[in-house]
Amino acid sequence: MKRIRVGVFQMFGSPSARGVSAWRHPRSDLTRFHDLEHWIGLATLLDESGFDFLFFADSFGYPTIDGEMVPAAARHGINFPLLEPLLLIPTLAHHTRRLGLVVTETTGLHHPFETARRFATLDHLTGGRIGMNVVTGSIQNVVAQLFGHDEIRQHDDRYDMADEYLALARDYWERSWEDGALVNDPTAPLYVDPAKLHRIEHSGRYYRSSGYLTVDPSPQRTPVIFQAGTSGRGKAFAAANADCVLIQGAAPEQVAANVADIRAQAVAAGRRAEDVKIVVTLSALVAERAEDAAVLRAEFNALQNEEVAAAMFVSNTGIDLLSLDPDRPLSQVPRDEIVGQMGQSNLDRFIGPDGSGPTVREILTQLRTQGIRGFQLTGDPVSVADEIELLIAQTDLDGFLLDPLFGTADVDDFARLVMPELERRGRLGTNELGATLRERMA
Repeated sequence: MKRIRVGVFQMFGSPSARGVSAWRHPRSDLTRFHDLEHWIGLATLLDESGFDFLFFADSFGYPTIDGEMVPAAARHGINFPLLEPLLLIPTLAHHTRRLGLVVTETTGLHHPFETARRFATLDHLTGGRIGMNVVTGSIQNVVAQLFGHDEIRQHDDRYDMADEYLALARDYWERSWEDGALVNDPTAPLYVDPAKLHRIEHSGRYYRSSGYLTVDPSPQRTPVIFQAGTSGRGKAFAAANADCVLIQGAAPEQVAANVADIRAQAVAAGRRAEDVKIVVTLSALVAERAEDAAVLRAEFNALQNEEVAAAMFVSNTGIDLLSLDPDRPLSQVPRDEIVGQMGQSNLDRFIGPDGSGPTVREILTQLRTQGIRGFQLTGDPVSVADEIELLIAQTDLDGFLLDPLFGTADVDDFARLVMPELERRGRLGTNELGATLRERMA
């Protein structure tokens, strides 16, 4: 029986993430971002409940149209503001024992040596529980403006750059220090054995570097690599590089096709199919009685509006749905007019190969309550666990990323009601896992 890996999705600073908004509800704590005790409480809850990792998504951008912030982004807190999640990691590691901590790193904005040094340090401080979510960039037009870039790098070029970026970082993590190079013998005296250090030399298309990693080998050496995105180039990158792939989807058949494709590409890249763990995002409103969960779902749906959904879609694709003909499909926007080739996965979701797909009106209706989130579950613990097991069986997924709608209250309900049910069914195996994130995800 397949063990299910379970993570929790968070953004550090934005109360309306991923196209839905519930921060006004009395159940919500989605505006407590500045309270360190809030994050410590969430992390300890996950640690004690058997979750595998806490995942921090991140972006430097925010929704814009013609270079100006969409007013709804500020009004509703859509990808704005956003704080720096990496700064939370050492504190959360100190208050947890087993929980993996995953933070986003944008390739193209830092040098691979800098990234190698930073994540090797974090792996030491977490005792081998750090993961790195590799993204090639989001909201590229805003990022170009913020960082003073003259032009927006094209979608596939960003992945070519990421291939080299990650390869160079891996060289520093895996090849710069031999095992046993750190001697720490005051009687010799010898702290580091220079014979076991190796200079890294790299001169590539995008990066140059020469020298030694200044951090000794950490428990995992290389952090667990996460990657999200189901564009063709994104899946190829994930199949070759990622330990865990996050995918979107609201239809089991679509998810199953993406899972099979990623596994096949992993084998073609010389890896085993099982080397890549694949998880999907889902949101769950669960209560001891299904009727109470249904009430929460109705209250959540009542808070949603098209303005939030449309602003989030702008953020991910550069397309303003509210400016289009509502009775025509999304293919009315020529591909070459999409700013920076952003959010290709979100476009492919609504545009078929022949340009067919739902109308803009239908897209807005779907996004209004679901945003760009994945599966939506509502019910009592047994029914929610049943749906999760069915989804795993239908798709060959390895797990899921819980994307809470109201905040910690959703996570607490899931931890209290569903996690014990999954454990009872032998789906979590919490007591049999190793100490590092890599061991937990294996």
